[in-house]
Amino acid sequence: MKTTSSRMQSRAKELRILYAIAEELNSATDISQALARVLSIVTKAFGLRSGWIWLVDPETNRFYNAAAYNLPPYLREPVRMTGGWCQCTELFREGKLSAKNVDVIECSRLAPAVQRNQIKLTGGLRSHASIPLLFRGKSLGIMNLTGPKWRRLSRSELRLLSTIALHVGATVERARLSDEGARLARVEERTRLARDIHDTLAQRLTAIALQLEGVLKHLDHSGERARTELVRALDIAREGLGEARQSALALRGSPPTGKPLPQGLEALGRNFTSRTGIVVRVDAARINLPARVEAELLGIASEALANVGKHARATHAEISFVRRGRNACLTVHDNGVGFLERQASTGGQGLIGMRERAQLAGGSLDVKGTRTRGTTVSATVPIRRSS
Repeated sequence: MKTTSSRMQSRAKELRILYAIAEELNSATDISQALARVLSIVTKAFGLRSGWIWLVDPETNRFYNAAAYNLPPYLREPVRMTGGWCQCTELFREGKLSAKNVDVIECSRLAPAVQRNQIKLTGGLRSHASIPLLFRGKSLGIMNLTGPKWRRLSRSELRLLSTIALHVGATVERARLSDEGARLARVEERTRLARDIHDTLAQRLTAIALQLEGVLKHLDHSGERARTELVRALDIAREGLGEARQSALALRGSPPTGKPLPQGLEALGRNFTSRTGIVVRVDAARINLPARVEAELLGIASEALANVGKHARATHAEISFVRRGRNACLTVHDNGVGFLERQASTGGQGLIGMRERAQLAGGSLDVKGTRTRGTTVSATVPIRRSS
């Protein structure tokens, strides 16, 4: 039976853990880095060894590895960490995974190595505890924790992990709502600009064209020079009207995947991580570009990731989208074997298609790689004032 002093010490420890986690989550600018830090704090505080977090992609409903800490060598292989079936995700989908009654279950992802007694690869791990991440009734994902030996978590540990899971779930949901708010704000801004173009510029150009046509009907042949100038002015007005209407249609048109490019890139990264286990980090700024340009850039990123999955033998990839002066730059980098080695064995690597997309977007493509530093694909497009 715990004494008052020991209970106070335990409570103080719990508060320190919760404070550290809350501080990390509240100050985070990158959700993946924040989740990795939480795993580090939790594993050290509970005397555990490793941890990883699955999140459910709200668009595809597939699991993807959102963060990991100190994985054993066997689980560092991307193929082990795809969003495919495992026992904990199955229990989660069935609603049978509860933080109030967490049992340590044999890890189906580690099972093949455990059966072969590959202790160096598994780190001696055989099982893990799974804590669901929930927020206001919404199922968001799973936090998995492993220890050097099997042990059942105590009631107080379960309560604390349940509280931690609530904090993590709230942060994940807040980040998603923020992204959705940004998407809706941009759609509203595009719609407003399209409406302004239609209601002002397009209507004025139409009025000018009608007036010019009226003047031409009443101009006799003696004013041939004036007629020539008026016809030229009418052509310019009609050309401007066509461009204004195209701009309005482009602004009203939905960006690729129905969302701005930053959110499109994040969805692309999540899906790729779920399918391959290769962790993709996305850092994308909000830059106003025409929908057709965003579509081409998203296609370049998709093709670059496809090459990573097929040829790079990478474990991580990064996508960045930033503004550099008057240009927007999309970069996809992996930590694989390098473009030069891959090019020798597989040829084009989809480079022709990516270069064509960059040209269609009015920009250019650059590819660099070494055998030890991976490959970097960079697409640069101009930011036009009208975009």
